[in-house]
Amino acid sequence: MPTFRHGKNSVFKIDDSGGTLRDISNTLNSVSFPREVETLETTSFGSSSRSYVVGFSDATISIEGSYDATADGYLAGVIGGESSLSFEYGPEGSTSTFVKYTGECFLTSYEVSGGVGDIVSFSAEFQVTGAVTKGAYA
Repeated sequence: MPTFRHGKNSVFKIDDSGGTLRDISNTLNSVSFPREVETLETTSFGSSSRSYVVGFSDATISIEGSYDATADGYLAGVIGGESSLSFEYGPEGSTSTFVKYTGECFLTSYEVSGGVGDIVSFSAEFQVTGAVTKGAYA
């Protein structure tokens, strides 16, 4: 029988400019982690159905949350950096045996916004580089 978990326990960590993995979960209200694999068509003349082979995999990460000066320092300090950043994402939380995804990424977009009557918020986009590892918290 499936075990479902509430999203409120999600964990997201990202490197700061010094290479220290920082937990910014307490500022976030959304994490999106789409992963894709390209397919290349191999259909030839005379075929009645299309055929494909698998190509490269790709992943991005999008986060959104409430502005915090400390988290802003971590993110603003790494946008446009030439070195990849380590990330760790635990969609269920960080309890022992729960799934965690890890890898390397680049911060490609960072936006801070606010308006009259709204809380100051931020959003960020990361491009994953290399493989994503699926493991578990110990």
